[in-house]
Amino acid sequence: MGAIGRPRRSCLAVPGSSVKMLDKAKGLPADQVFLDLEDAVAPLAKPDARKNIVAALNEGGWGGKARVVRVNDLTTPWTYRDVIDIVEGAGANLDCIMLPKVQSAAHIEWLDLTLTQLERSLGLPLGGIGIEAQIENAAGLVNVDAIAAASPRVETIIFGPADFMASINMKSLVVGALHPDYPGDPYHYILMRILMAARMHDKQAIDGPFLQIRDVDGFTEVAKRSAALGFDGKWVLHPGQLDAANEVYSPSQADYDHAELILDAYEHYTSEAGGRLGAVMLGDEMIDEASRKMALVMAGKGRAAGMSRTQTFTAPA
Repeated sequence: MGAIGRPRRSCLAVPGSSVKMLDKAKGLPADQVFLDLEDAVAPLAKPDARKNIVAALNEGGWGGKARVVRVNDLTTPWTYRDVIDIVEGAGANLDCIMLPKVQSAAHIEWLDLTLTQLERSLGLPLGGIGIEAQIENAAGLVNVDAIAAASPRVETIIFGPADFMASINMKSLVVGALHPDYPGDPYHYILMRILMAARMHDKQAIDGPFLQIRDVDGFTEVAKRSAALGFDGKWVLHPGQLDAANEVYSPSQADYDHAELILDAYEHYTSEAGGRLGAVMLGDEMIDEASRKMALVMAGKGRAAGMSRTQTFTAPA
């Protein structure tokens, strides 16, 4: 799975100002929902959105989804009240707080300390509420290693493309897609930088949204690029993108089966019964300790996705 064990192939955005959308999200096949208090909610609607989110979390019905609330960023007047109201109102039914526009480790440290004080005062398990850090500008990317290491609560590092594009003066209004005037992927360095920081500190890496919500083929194409690099999932802005995200960030059945076979075969051949061998053949393929490590990643993704294997390893007589 990468870092934190819970799957996040599809991370569905739900505006906190819409009771209807909050209720609908409970029945959708997303791995994670993040109930938004930031960009999806107008300033005058934020107080009521907090109340809507608290009610929705406490009503339950979220199944096994990761329950996350995105608060406003620390340059705004709303962040403190967002965190206080949400955790005091529904902290027992909350998995993570997502902090947008993180620019330094100090932002994470502030949220960590605030959550610790709230957990203590409310009698909640210390460290039980995780943090998701969203990287949305040049300062955040330059400091991403320190951000990832700033607190053991940090579970994910997320790419926020729209604000990032604005922060570096990128000449485009199309969020999440390739630029027609650039002969390559303009986000490749950003994605790899986030991925390296996430993996160095055992966190998950999540790709940002694709705003053309009716273009599922376009969403799939973009998702495949970050999935190929090793990202764990992607933001979803519309239910129509969910199936594509869940498929792209899961292994194929053939790859999952093969990974499980490698693990079984390696365990057998390195055992006393199997001859205590370090490198052996599985069919026409040589496998060794490096193969086992790669297979662990693939098998972990498949297990987290709820996949069932269709092949079994049989030790030779």
